Amino acid sequence: MNMRDEVHAARKRWELLSFYQRFEEIVVSVLSILMAAVILLALWNLCLKVLAEVIATHALDLTDYTVFQALFGMFFTVIIALEFKKSLLVTGQRADSIVQVRTVVLIAMLAALRKLIILEPGKTNAAYLYGLAAVIVALGVVFWLVRGSGAQDIQLGGAQS
Repeated sequence: MNMRDEVHAARKRWELLSFYQRFEEIVVSVLSILMAAVILLALWNLCLKVLAEVIATHALDLTDYTVFQALFGMFFTVIIALEFKKSLLVTGQRADSIVQVRTVVLIAMLAALRKLIILEPGKTNAAYLYGLAAVIVALGVVFWLVRGSGAQDIQLGGAQS
């Protein structure tokens, strides 16, 4: 299908939407554009920090856990943003326009795992670790409870819920 046909088809679909559905489409489009900009900026920042680390030390020392944690934290930040962007796109494509709980829980699980990865080993108290463990277990239980028939569709980088 060429570009002209796609624009024509989109215009036909737009005419069939109710006022509120048009509002939702506009909001999802604006959020998608803003999230894409945030992802690009986060990726740019990640590239600059990696290059600065390589230039400053003439090598990227991944055996230093603080460097490793910082890099993984930044990588996970970009992955979480990508997953959020994907959930916006899926929301915009759904006929009922309802954000799926599974996708939100998946994003929360990624954020909790990011927090776990970037923990400072001697500077974190036990209460914080217990709280983080409780959050991870609770999210796992919720994800298991809402997995439903479409659970096999959920993949990192492509939540199809």
